[in-house]
Amino acid sequence: MHDIAIVGGGLCGLALLRLLSGSGLDVVLFEARARLGGRVLSVPARGGHPGGDLGPGWYWPDTQPLLNGLITELGLRTFAQHDQGISLYVGGPDQPPASLGERPVHDGARRIDGGMGRIIEGLAHALPPARLQTGCRLHRLRDHGDHVELGFTDTAFGRTVRARHVVLALPPRLIDETLAFEPALPAELRAAMRDTPTWMAAQAKLLAACEQPVWRVFGCSGNAFVRHAQAVVGEVFDACDAAGTRAALGGFVTPPAALRRQIDLPAAVIGEFAKLFGPTLRCTDFALQDWAAESLTCSRRDREQAESVHPGDAPLLRLPYWGGRLLFGGSETAARHAGYLEGALLAAARLAGELGRLAMTGNAAQAAPAAEREATLERLRACLQAPIADWRAGLLAEYRRQLHVVLSGPHGGAAITQRALLGTVGTLYAAALDALVVSEAQVQGVAIERGRSALTPPLLACFEGCNDALIATALEFNRGSCALSNFPQEHRPSAETLHAIRLDLAAAWREFALTLNARLLPRSVA
Repeated sequence: MHDIAIVGGGLCGLALLRLLSGSGLDVVLFEARARLGGRVLSVPARGGHPGGDLGPGWYWPDTQPLLNGLITELGLRTFAQHDQGISLYVGGPDQPPASLGERPVHDGARRIDGGMGRIIEGLAHALPPARLQTGCRLHRLRDHGDHVELGFTDTAFGRTVRARHVVLALPPRLIDETLAFEPALPAELRAAMRDTPTWMAAQAKLLAACEQPVWRVFGCSGNAFVRHAQAVVGEVFDACDAAGTRAALGGFVTPPAALRRQIDLPAAVIGEFAKLFGPTLRCTDFALQDWAAESLTCSRRDREQAESVHPGDAPLLRLPYWGGRLLFGGSETAARHAGYLEGALLAAARLAGELGRLAMTGNAAQAAPAAEREATLERLRACLQAPIADWRAGLLAEYRRQLHVVLSGPHGGAAITQRALLGTVGTLYAAALDALVVSEAQVQGVAIERGRSALTPPLLACFEGCNDALIATALEFNRGSCALSNFPQEHRPSAETLHAIRLDLAAAWREFALTLNARLLPRSVA
């Protein structure tokens, strides 16, 4: 019997296996595909083709610290996404491209030389081959009280595998549509799975190698947006290699999955590129990945959606089930960056902490004595210390980032400070909830009065002074901000505005407190 079985060899599953590799636990990862990586898929360079990513291709070092740290740790070479030059826009099938100016589109994004697949290669290379089993498709799970039985189509261990804990690092909708559970999972959990979209699951992405990057010669960035009913590629970007010597364009296919099979996509895309960048553009090679055709990525519900929908926060997917023997992972389960590679790493970190605690407690469900409850409180306080300290240290930078988001979005001139403050405090609450992993065993025997856990007040006390520090930092910045020069009312908000801000922050605090308290209640009470 294994201690832990991880199902899903995408970034979350591999990162989790890596985090657990030194724990002394018997951990095995099972992947249904013949390859690892999940939605991370890179094509190698060949001939004049620079290679590149047919799945996620960009990362943002300033806002994705876990991913940036992993890339640095693996020693991977990166380069900035080419954004210099004019971006184009086409609003109708008979309209010529119009200029959107030279404003960068990708907001400081970087790419990995050789593609995001280098991350997967780096993680897999450092792991024992016996811990990585590919070609193993799971179809059922059965809880036996002290372990879980996994039924596969076939594995190197046979068709049935037993493990004390199972992590399903898979898109929630695929879990709901393809796996059988005995006993059945709670109805509210199944609903949460169905309501959590798989990011980019029904999309198709392409790369077209070109003889020369003629768009750069013409002063264009390679960025283009084609927004009409007959468009084949809705978004185009420069996909050249780091040196710019191997030219390529990338793009996202516009027609829905059901119509793609009826179109000669290479010919249609090449024609659309020529309309954007002129007849001298010559495409020499073509790579396409239609994720909607991937049964191990795209669920039926994802295919039926008219457009990609970003997954929202689904706290039920971060809870352990079957007495801590069944847990859910994958990027869509993260409280922040859900759907992105950063979200996959956040989910892996959460799971590693949860599994470590479950292994130490042995899934004990008996009521804890007073000394053990105090130790639990200290462990939970320790979970919160890092996100609170990080937030305080980066408070000004986060507030400025939120201001940029507000000013760049729709209705940018309305309640600027108010919305930026809510966004800033929201990052703290999301980080805290992501870090606060609570097992069922930890909350058994803890006193509950009128629906409130005895652990809730001391943990909420860790946040004392955060709102005051936030408001003081924001107001001091506003007074000298060039970004707010056109909004003098934001430099020194009126008493009425400050009162409204405090009410909004109080409402956000109340929602956070209720969510945190729900995490601290035994499952039977919650």
